[in-house]
Amino acid sequence: MENNRLFDDNANKGPVECLGLTFSNDEDRRKYFRDKLKEKLRDPEFRKIEGFPKGSDEDILNLSDPPYYTACPNPFIDDFIRHYGKPYDPEEKYSREPFAADVSEGKNDPIYNAHSYHTKVPHKAIMRYILHYTEPGDIVFDGFCGTGMTGVAAQMCGSKEAVESLGYEVRKDGTILDESGKPFSKLGARYAVLNDLSPAATFIAYNYNTPVDAKAFEREAKKILKEVEEECGWMYYTLSSEKPEDIERARSLLKDRGKDFTKELLSWGRINYTVWSDVFSCPECGGEIVFWEAAVDKEEGKVRSEFSCPHCGASLTKKRMDRVIETKFDPAIGETVKQAKQIAVLINYSRGKKRYEKKPDEFDLALVEYIENSEIPNWHPIERMPSGYNTVQPKISHGLTHVHHFYTKRNLWVLSAVYSRLDSQVAHLLFTSQLINVSRLNRYRPGVSFPYNPLSGTLYVGSQVSEPYVFTALLNRIKRLVDAFYLNECSSSIGASSATTLQIPKLSTDYIFTDPPFGGNLMYSELNFLWEAWLKVFTNNEPEAIMNKVQQKGLLEYQELMTRCFEEYYRVLKPGRWMTVEFHNSQNSVWNAIQEAIQRAGFVIADVRTLDKQQGTFKQVTSTGAVKQDLIISAYKPNGGLEDRFKLEAGTEEGVWDFLREHLKRLPVFTEKNGSSELIVERTDYLLYDRMIAFHIQRGRSIPMSASEFYKGLRERFPERDSMFFLPNQVNEYDHKRINVSELRQLSLFVTDENSAIQWLRLQLQNKPQTFQELQPQFMPISRSWAKHEKEIELKELLEDNFIKYDGEGPIPAQIWSWLQKSSKLREKMKDLTPETADISLKAEAKERWYVPDPARAQDLERLREKALLREFEEYRNHVGKKIRIFRTEAVRAGFKRLWTEKDYKGIVEVADKLSDKVIQEDPKLLMYYDNALTRLGE
Repeated sequence: MENNRLFDDNANKGPVECLGLTFSNDEDRRKYFRDKLKEKLRDPEFRKIEGFPKGSDEDILNLSDPPYYTACPNPFIDDFIRHYGKPYDPEEKYSREPFAADVSEGKNDPIYNAHSYHTKVPHKAIMRYILHYTEPGDIVFDGFCGTGMTGVAAQMCGSKEAVESLGYEVRKDGTILDESGKPFSKLGARYAVLNDLSPAATFIAYNYNTPVDAKAFEREAKKILKEVEEECGWMYYTLSSEKPEDIERARSLLKDRGKDFTKELLSWGRINYTVWSDVFSCPECGGEIVFWEAAVDKEEGKVRSEFSCPHCGASLTKKRMDRVIETKFDPAIGETVKQAKQIAVLINYSRGKKRYEKKPDEFDLALVEYIENSEIPNWHPIERMPSGYNTVQPKISHGLTHVHHFYTKRNLWVLSAVYSRLDSQVAHLLFTSQLINVSRLNRYRPGVSFPYNPLSGTLYVGSQVSEPYVFTALLNRIKRLVDAFYLNECSSSIGASSATTLQIPKLSTDYIFTDPPFGGNLMYSELNFLWEAWLKVFTNNEPEAIMNKVQQKGLLEYQELMTRCFEEYYRVLKPGRWMTVEFHNSQNSVWNAIQEAIQRAGFVIADVRTLDKQQGTFKQVTSTGAVKQDLIISAYKPNGGLEDRFKLEAGTEEGVWDFLREHLKRLPVFTEKNGSSELIVERTDYLLYDRMIAFHIQRGRSIPMSASEFYKGLRERFPERDSMFFLPNQVNEYDHKRINVSELRQLSLFVTDENSAIQWLRLQLQNKPQTFQELQPQFMPISRSWAKHEKEIELKELLEDNFIKYDGEGPIPAQIWSWLQKSSKLREKMKDLTPETADISLKAEAKERWYVPDPARAQDLERLREKALLREFEEYRNHVGKKIRIFRTEAVRAGFKRLWTEKDYKGIVEVADKLSDKVIQEDPKLLMYYDNALTRLGE
C-alpha cells in the first residue's frame, strides 16, 4: 500500500523536509522512516508495549506512513514533539477560565460525513475549545482519537475561513474576536498528537489528517471502479421483461455462456438493490413463512407486529417463530456451517433513467445460484468473528461466524475485486467507508428512502436485508471524500496503542481534548472487526477500557483502566493546563467512575456541563442525578507551585485556602444566557468544599477542618455574590457584568437523598426565610424521587438539624430582618426600628420562620448533627449478617470522613462491604473514600 501522496502531482518533485531532516523527494522520506519502523518492529520489547495491535510486520508496515502515522505505537512521537513543541517553562504566563459558552455544531459537514464511526464529535465544536485554551503552534493531544477530529480541528485553527464560520471575527494580524468582540485567541494551526487502541480508527484519523490531491484521487478511484464494473457488472443484471420466453432465454444464456450472457441484447436492467427476507417456521403447523410476505404491509410501508400464518391461519408474532436454518458447505473455510435461510423477495432496478421494482424471477434466482457456485478469484478476509457482546447476535440469529459471512457472495466478490486494485491509503479509506453499508448489516426499512440503514453501535442483522449495488455506494462516497479534503500539510503524529502506556514525553502537551469510551455503551474492538479484517491489523482488546462480560470487565475494571489512562494524560500535560473530556453514559455509576478516575489521576474538575445535542446548548450539572446527555468536563492540572506548596501545607488550614485561591482562579467568573446570568455551581460553598475534600483525599491527606469551619473561613476570606464566591480581583468583573442583566437563573436540584434535600432547603431559605407550613407543600413533590436505599428523613428533622427557627423572642435575626425589608408594606414601618427594637407586629411576621444560620451558629449545629450521624454510623459498623438495605448515606459519609482522618482505611472498606456495591459506585463521595482506602491498603 502506497502513501496518499501518490495522488499528489508534486509528491516526488523537489526536496522534502520532515522533522528537521531533508529528503530529495517524498518517496525517499517514506523509505527512510519505513526502514526505521521495520527495524523497530524486529525489537521484541517494542511489541510488548501494552495494547500493541495484532498483525504481522508486513501488514503493519503496509498500513503505516511513518513518521506521521504508524499502525502500532508510534516511535517517532518524541521526535515530532521535540521538533514542533515547546519545552515546559514554569515562568510562562498562562491563564484560562474553563470554556463555558454554548456550542452548536451540526453534523452536516463534509468532513464529519466522509467516513462513518460509532462516536464522533464535530471538528468545528472541538475548534472552539482549542482556540480557547491554546496558541498557534501548541501541541494538542487526544488519546481516544477515533477518526481524528481533534487533529482536523487543530489544523483548521489556521484557516481564516473555518474560524470565521464559527461566528468569530479574524483581524488582519490574526487576532480572533469572540461574538462579543473581545480578543481571545490567535489564528494559526496547532499540532496534534493522536492515539487510539484501534488500528481502524487511527487509519481513518490518518487519512482525515493527511493532504490529498483531491482531483487526482477522484480520477484514480473512478478508474478503479470502472475497471471492476466492467469485470463484475454482469452480477447485477436483471430482466425488465416479464415474458416467460425472455426469462427462459436469459436462463439458457447464463447456463451456456456463463458471465458472457450479457452480450445477448435482451431487455436488461441494472439492479440498484435486492431485498432479502428471513424465512421462519410456523410453531403451529411447521410450514415455512417468508417474513416479507407474511409480516410486511407493502402499502403502508410498515412491518406488522402480528400477522397470520399463510398455511394454517394461526396468529403469530416474530418472537413466537424460529428461523429456518440451512446447513451448507463453506469452501472459503472448508467447513460446514449452519445459517438462517434468506431468500430474495424484491429487486429495485434501473433501465435507462427510470427505476422499477419487481419480484425476483427464475433468471434472477439462477444468477444468484450461479454466483454462489462460483469461486471468488481475489483475496478476501475469512477471519472468525471474536467472542463478544456485539458479535453474539449475528451468530445466534443468522449463523454469521466469520467476516465473509457478513456479505452476500455477489457483493463480497465485487469488494475483493476492488480491494485487489487499491494502491494507496486514501483509496483504502474510500473502500472501508462503505464496508458496513454494503454488508448484511444494511437493513431494508419499508418506507425509508435512505439506501443505507445499519443500526449504529451494533452488528445487528435484521429480518429484511438490503443488498445494494456496490459501485453506486462507492461512487457516491468519492464525492463526499473529495469535499472533505481540505488540509494542505501534515501536522499530526498518529499511533495505535493503549492510552494506559503513552509513548509521549512528560510535560510536553499544551491541551487535551478527549472523548473516551462510555463504559458498556459501545464495544469498539468488536464493532471495528469488519474494517480491521480488510486492513489486516486488529485491535488488541486486553487494555480496552470498556465494561464487557465476555472480556470479564465490570465497572471496577473499567474505572481502573480509565484511571491509568488519565494518569498518563496527567503525566504528559504541562502544569496549569487544561483537559476537556466529552463523555456520555446514562448510568450514574459510570459517570461517577469517570469523575473518580479523573480526580485520582490528579486533575481538579472545574466545570461540568451537559451538551444537549438536539438543542446544541450547555447546561450545568448540579447533582449526580441521571446523566442522559453528553457531558463536557473541564479539568485542570494544578501548577507545580501549588503541588509543591501543598506537600508542605497539606493537612493545614493554609493548605486549604491556598488550594481554594488557585481553584477560584480557574473557574468561570460570569456566564450569561438569554439576558440572564447563570449561577456558576462550581463557585457555591458546598461544591467548593467537595473539591477541597477531593483534592486532599486523592493526595492521601487528612481534612483539616469541618464543613462549617470551611464555610465560615470562606465567607471571611472571599467576597460573596449571589451565593457564589470570588477572588477580590474577580468580583469587580462579576459586579460590572451582573448589573447589565435582568436576573440570576437559579439551577434546579434533584432531591434524591438527605444531602440534596439540605441543599434544596438552603436555596429556598437563602432567598426567603419560611415557615414549616410554607415549605412543606413545596418539599413534598420534589422529594418523591428519594433513593430506594436511602433512609427517609422528615422535613421537620432536616430543618431542626441544619437550620434555625425564630421563636419570636429576642431580636429578629439579621437574615429575616433583611428579607422583611424587601416588603413594600413593611419597609416604611421598619424605617426607624432595628432588629433589637422591633415591635410585636414585626416579630409576629418573623415568628416560626426558618433561616440559614450564620457561620458561628452553623458550627454548633454541625457538631450536634455530626454526633448524631456518627452514632448511627456505629450501628452500621457493628451490623452483622446480610447487607444493609436501607441506611442514612449522610451517616456513612460522616463515618468515612472520621475513619479517614484516623487513617482507619480498613474500617472504611469493612463498612463499604456491608452496603450495596451499586450504592457505593453511584455515590461519588463514598466511592472516593472507598477507592482511596483500597489504594492505601494496597488492594
